[in-house]
Amino acid sequence: MQAEQTFTITIVGGGTAGWMTAAALARFVPQNYQINLVESDDIGTVGVGEATIPQIHLFNGALGIDEWDFVRKTQATFKLGIEFAGWKEPGHSYMHAFGNIGQAAGLLPFHQYWARARKLGLAGDLQRYSLNELAARSMRMHRGRCSPNMPEMPYAYHFDAGLYAAFLRQYAETQGVVRHEGRVASVERNGENGDIAAVTLTNARKVEGDFFIDCSGFRGLLIEQELGVGYEDWTHWLPCDRAMAVPCAPGGDFAPYTRSTARRAGWQWRIPLQHRIGNGYVYSSAHISDDEAASVLLANLDGAALAEPKPLRFTTGKRRQMWKGNCLALGLSGGFMEPLESTSIHLIQSGISRFLAMLPSGRVKPAVIAEFNRQADFEYEKIRDFLILHYYVNGRVGEPLWDGCRSMAIPDSLAAKIELFRETALIFREHEELFTDVGWLQVLVGQGIEPDGWNALAENIPEAELGAMMTNIEAAYVGEARKMARHSDFVAANCAAPLPKELAA
Repeated sequence: MQAEQTFTITIVGGGTAGWMTAAALARFVPQNYQINLVESDDIGTVGVGEATIPQIHLFNGALGIDEWDFVRKTQATFKLGIEFAGWKEPGHSYMHAFGNIGQAAGLLPFHQYWARARKLGLAGDLQRYSLNELAARSMRMHRGRCSPNMPEMPYAYHFDAGLYAAFLRQYAETQGVVRHEGRVASVERNGENGDIAAVTLTNARKVEGDFFIDCSGFRGLLIEQELGVGYEDWTHWLPCDRAMAVPCAPGGDFAPYTRSTARRAGWQWRIPLQHRIGNGYVYSSAHISDDEAASVLLANLDGAALAEPKPLRFTTGKRRQMWKGNCLALGLSGGFMEPLESTSIHLIQSGISRFLAMLPSGRVKPAVIAEFNRQADFEYEKIRDFLILHYYVNGRVGEPLWDGCRSMAIPDSLAAKIELFRETALIFREHEELFTDVGWLQVLVGQGIEPDGWNALAENIPEAELGAMMTNIEAAYVGEARKMARHSDFVAANCAAPLPKELAA
C-alpha cells in the first residue's frame, strides 16, 4: 500500500495567534500533516489580548489542558464579566457580565418581564438579577454551583498572553510542531498558479509548505504584503487608532472582572493578573497626543509602573479576504477589533475552528475559500456592530470624541437592532453571531436605553406575582453569591502561581 503523501502547513509568526494555531493543528490534523512555525526572537508581540471570554474553555478543553496548570503557568485570574465605567456618563458604571439575567418564565426571556416590572416600579436595576455581576462586585468566585437549582457562573480568564504563547509552544513542540528561528527575507511563489511555495529566512534557510497561515501581525506579511488582498477600514465608526500599554504592580485583592473606563479621548483597560495588572489607554490620535495619552495612563494606575508605556498603532477593520489561494490570515494579520469586549483571542480561536472544519489536503476549491471568507466577514461585522453600540449610545456630553460618536451614521443593521429594543424590548441573535441577546441587553440598558414596551405575553403574570418574581430572584442570587469564596482566596487555594523572580526578590 502506498504511504500517504505529506501535506505541510507552515505558520509564519508566533505569539498567541501562531502558537494557538500550531497547538490546535498538532492536536487534530492527521499524521501525514507536517506543521512548521517560523518566528524570530527579535520580533516582539503586541500582547494586548490578556482578557478572554468563556469560549476559551472550548479551546483549552479540546487540547486536554489541565485548568489549574494553565492558570498557574500563565499567572491567570478569573473573569466574570467586564465593567464599563463612565460610558453612560461620568460616575456611572454597569457590567456586561457572563451568564443569564434573571430566569426565563414560559415563552419569554426574563428581560421582557423586567421591562414591565420596571415601568410598574416593581423591579430594580438590571444588574440585581445577574449572578455573575453580584459575585464579581463582591469580589467572589466559584466553579460550578454552590446550591442545587442555582445556575453555574460562566467565566473566562485574565492571563499573560506571552506566557500563554510559551505554554502552547511547549505543548505544540511536544506534539511534533517544528519551529524555525529567523525573520522572513523573501517569499517564493508558484509560477503556475501564484500560490505561496516557500519563505526564505535571513539565515538563508528555506521553509516550504503546501499551505501557509499568516500570523505575522499587523504587517500581514503574506496575506497583504505578498498577496495584496486589501483592507476594510472601519475607523469612521470606531475612531480610536492608537493605544498605550503598561503593566503595573498589583495591590490588594484582584478583581474577577475586566474594567473599561471611558476617558476624554478613548478608554482605559484594567486587567488584573496574579503577578501584575495590565493597563492600556485606547485613544483617538485626532483628540489627544501620544505624550498626553501616556501621561493620562500613568496617572491612573493602581501601582507603580513596571515598564515604559508601549505605543501601538492600528486601524480597526479586517482584510477583504482572510483566505486567498493557499494562505490564511489569523489574528492581527486578518484584522483588528479593539479589545473593548475581549474578542481578540476568540477571533483567533474561531478562525482556527473554521479552518479545521474546512481543512485542505491539496489545492483548495474556490467554493471552500469563499465560504470561509463569508463566515469570517459575518463574524467580524457582528462584533463590529456590538462595539459601535458602546460608542454610539454614550452620554459624555461636551467631549468632541464622544459628541461625534453620538451623531455618527451607524450601520443599518445596528440602527434596526436599537430601535427594535427601544420600542418592544425584542432582541434577536442572528445565526451564529458571537454576542447573545443577554450581552446586547446589558449594554443597551447599561448605557441608558430602556424599552418603552414589552411582549404582550408578559401581561399574563399579575402585578403581585411579578413583583414577587423580581424579589425572589434577586434574593436567591444575593444569597448564592455570599456563599462563594473571595476571588483571591479561591486562587490561593487552587491555582496560585509562584511570583516571578523580579517580584519575589
